[in-house]
Amino acid sequence: MTRLPRLDWILLAAVLALLVLSTLLVWSATVHRTDLTDGDSTAFLRKQLVNIVIGLVLLALVTVTDHRWVRIVAPVLYLVSVVGLVLVLTMGSTVNGSQSWLRFGGLSVQPSELAKLAVVVGMALVLAERSEGRRRPYVGGADVSLMLAVAAVPAVLILLQPDLGTMLVLSATVFGVLAVSGARRRWLVLLVGGAVGGAVAAVMAGVLKAYQVDRFLAFVDPSLDPRGAGYNVEQARIAIGNGGLLGQGLFDGSQTRAGFVPEQQTDFVFTVAGEELGLLGAGVLIALLCLVIWRALVIARRAEDVFGRVCAAGIACWFGFQAFQNIGMCLGIMPVTGVPLPFVSYGGSSLFAGLLAVGLLQNIHLRSASSTYPSALAERRVLVAR
Repeated sequence: MTRLPRLDWILLAAVLALLVLSTLLVWSATVHRTDLTDGDSTAFLRKQLVNIVIGLVLLALVTVTDHRWVRIVAPVLYLVSVVGLVLVLTMGSTVNGSQSWLRFGGLSVQPSELAKLAVVVGMALVLAERSEGRRRPYVGGADVSLMLAVAAVPAVLILLQPDLGTMLVLSATVFGVLAVSGARRRWLVLLVGGAVGGAVAAVMAGVLKAYQVDRFLAFVDPSLDPRGAGYNVEQARIAIGNGGLLGQGLFDGSQTRAGFVPEQQTDFVFTVAGEELGLLGAGVLIALLCLVIWRALVIARRAEDVFGRVCAAGIACWFGFQAFQNIGMCLGIMPVTGVPLPFVSYGGSSLFAGLLAVGLLQNIHLRSASSTYPSALAERRVLVAR
């Protein structure tokens, strides 16, 4: 009898369901937008399907790669992300006020999306290399300093773009990685204090653009500028409110068809779910994201080594905060910062990074499963013999 691979099938099913929802929501958000599609109603649908296929191939490749090679390639991934961020500052394209994109012909790449995964893997590798074989019950100051140094290089480059949304996600991810790693509480307190101080200094030094400051002011009071910084939030709330319990029906959302919500296929794709699928449909989407995060935490708990445990927990923090930030800004409980909804928003960079991370989770899970499977099989044979 053929034995199925010992993948985490719950994780894989949740991700595939999110990809199906992504395809439908992106298509619905763009099918009536001739200003975006130049009359080709399936343009974004075809591009998103291509992105999904490429992303699934990347997921499969990382899943089947030997875990030793994953650790060897980790520094290369980190170096590629840093080089990409440097290139963005020297030859990148500006979109919505942030110089975050590299364009190669018709292809656009956002290196900061890859940097999220690179920072998680880089911090996990530093901790693993320094702690494996030691019996110390805590992570020392030198370990924390090296981990923060790994995160600091991409963080500074992202701040210079400036990409505030990615910076917030990255900060929350770093905090989560340090918390899981076993760093003492004082390091976490210092990290939070440093982040707050850095944010204040960035505002006072004029690092943030005027439109970014306006977004925070609009978050506090959307009525300050209803046609400017507060417009996105107001339209997003109207769209989600229109959905009610069951929604207006896929492809039939009034706000979506009229194109009132800006960037609806990317940063505000959740408003399509809220308007057209209603509270129940949007709830299913959130439940699927929670399922992915839960499986990542389960994989972290079962991981046999420091590298796998910290990687899986860091990915859970990344997905969790980014989903909260994206959905929160659509609901008006978080400021608009322009981060995509994991596995759902249109675009290749975010999708590739997310599916690479899922492949890494599956790789860690397979290693843990293979280490426990022989002992379970031996126990079963003993019971059969009895």
